[in-house]
Amino acid sequence: HHPRATESATKYFLTQATASALLLFSAAMNAWMTGEWTIVNMNSYTPTTILTIALAIKLGIAPFHLWLPDVLQGLDMMTCLILSTWQKLAPMALLILTSHQLNTNLLTLMALASAIIGGWGALNQTQMRKIMAYSSIAHLGWMTLVISFAPGLALLNLMIYLLMTSSMFMMLMTLNATNMNKLSISWLKTPTLAASMMAGLLSLGGLPPLS
Repeated sequence: HHPRATESATKYFLTQATASALLLFSAAMNAWMTGEWTIVNMNSYTPTTILTIALAIKLGIAPFHLWLPDVLQGLDMMTCLILSTWQKLAPMALLILTSHQLNTNLLTLMALASAIIGGWGALNQTQMRKIMAYSSIAHLGWMTLVISFAPGLALLNLMIYLLMTSSMFMMLMTLNATNMNKLSISWLKTPTLAASMMAGLLSLGGLPPLS
């Protein structure tokens, strides 16, 4: 419906196609080295590193995060919701499945970069979709950090993140708030929903005693 949406779709397609190609390449390289088509028993350094990078690109983990804010900004709220929640499930499932054999140092480095960039990048934004994109980068950073040591905890974190992000996007859709200005005047229209959104934002930020 809009040239900006077409641009977002193209960026998303190119990024995901690159990541998928890398994923298949790592599986093929592993099969060539070990003689079996499985990614659960990767013993070689190169295929596991390529797999880690491919999954990082798919999820939008730093330093491969630059596509995510741009893509989300060009889409409508419903598509942003799907992209921030449903689309994370398959790469995260692969990440959890292969977590015991991935390059821990590389994962830790990318996770810390994501947490820093996710927190920093959202500071000078006024667009809600970009703020949510940086929030996604930061949350995925923390999940990636813990995934090598406790995959169950990362899964719990993912479930909480999916729940909170879904509720946030649904509230933004109800209020029709795409930027800070619209969000600030939503208090006059629906005070209860605006208060719920504040609680949701604080919860998404991880402020005790919220989830």
